[in-house]
Amino acid sequence: MSDGLVPRSLALVGAGKMGGAMLEGWLATGLPGPEITVVDPGVSDAMRALCERSGVVLNPPVAALPAPDILVLAIKPQALADAAPGLAPLAGPGTLVISVLAGKTVANLRAALPGAEAVIRAMPNLPASIGRGATGAYASPEVTDLQRAAADGLLSAVGRVEWVDDEGLIDAVTGVSGSGPAYVFHMVECLARAGREAGLPEDLAMRLARQTVAGAGALLAESPLAAEELRRNVTSPGGTTAAALEVLMGEGGLAPLMEKAVAAAARRAGELSG
Repeated sequence: MSDGLVPRSLALVGAGKMGGAMLEGWLATGLPGPEITVVDPGVSDAMRALCERSGVVLNPPVAALPAPDILVLAIKPQALADAAPGLAPLAGPGTLVISVLAGKTVANLRAALPGAEAVIRAMPNLPASIGRGATGAYASPEVTDLQRAAADGLLSAVGRVEWVDDEGLIDAVTGVSGSGPAYVFHMVECLARAGREAGLPEDLAMRLARQTVAGAGALLAESPLAAEELRRNVTSPGGTTAAALEVLMGEGGLAPLMEKAVAAAARRAGELSG
């Protein structure tokens, strides 16, 4: 994160899995701990220790805090209504609000935090915890170029950031990358189970399934080739992979199931706004 984009003050509300991952990424990229305030009454012991080591201000009286340059909301979407009255003073006219609350629209956030003007909706995912996240983001028209650059720096600290110009697309981002890691983890479960059914010992089937998916993901990340081309490269005509893909790519195979899964996640994200 370049010096010109470092906020003078940043408040993080919610330091669970996602908020904590972002905090670790910010500290690792050089954001000074004393310029960060964390508000989370249920913070874990590990996160409390991190705050103490790095000088992050933890759980000061919110009413006594000045509105920060950037306010990051990383609580559960369902908790916004209850938390909003106490958090409202943190959203001043000059504050950039970055929300990672699934389904909560810019309108929802402004209703909860009446002082909010510049708002960014972001949807990171679980691999942010190891710096390999994928985040989709949307900036309201009030967000300045400098604020957007600052947000990009903060979100990039935990992985790749992709911006969309239509807020409605954030629900689709949620369905693809926000929830996507769970689809991959389930695929590993299914692949290991299929290995067991084929006669492999349970622990061996799981080790092979995990490493296969991890290795394929690493290859996909490092290779300049498209996923489709990589698939073709490991599929010999008439071979074993081709036989398996006839099932996965046939009628009722993986493609229509994935379309239904992403649509269901996106639909649920939209429901959370209400």
